[in-house]
Amino acid sequence: MNTQRRAETEVRAFQASSGLAANLQRVLVDLIELHLQGKQAHWNVVGTNFRDLHLQLDEVVDFARAASDTIAERLRALDAVPDGRSDTVAATTSLPAFPPHERSTGEVVDLITTRICAVVDTMRTVHDAVDAEDPTTADILHEQIDGLEKLAWLIKSENRKV
Repeated sequence: MNTQRRAETEVRAFQASSGLAANLQRVLVDLIELHLQGKQAHWNVVGTNFRDLHLQLDEVVDFARAASDTIAERLRALDAVPDGRSDTVAATTSLPAFPPHERSTGEVVDLITTRICAVVDTMRTVHDAVDAEDPTTADILHEQIDGLEKLAWLIKSENRKV
């Protein structure tokens, strides 16, 4: 095997294009918003199976917080700058607004499942463009989609009738 050493000036780190950074920013704000809405639901859910759903909502919150950190750190690793400021999140998230006040367990199941699906939809929407530029980052999206879809299934099963 004949390889040649490269000169220092020939070695460059991969950097996100503005399009890749924008796509990851879309995912980031939706994950941050899911975290916030999950806590809002967690604090204000009432009714049958309260305790189980209360604990499941913390799982959603923990997942969204960890996933948003993964995406933000991936942006930094690719020399892009994540923006997780509250005004940015509020202005750019694709998630529907979460209603105020107490909510029944059945209603919260539907509200949170819809929001998880909205985050997954964002990830699926940007996936092909992300994959075309950076398959490694697409693999991160795959893991997050899998985890979110599992959480949605577990939560929506609370309302399923057999």
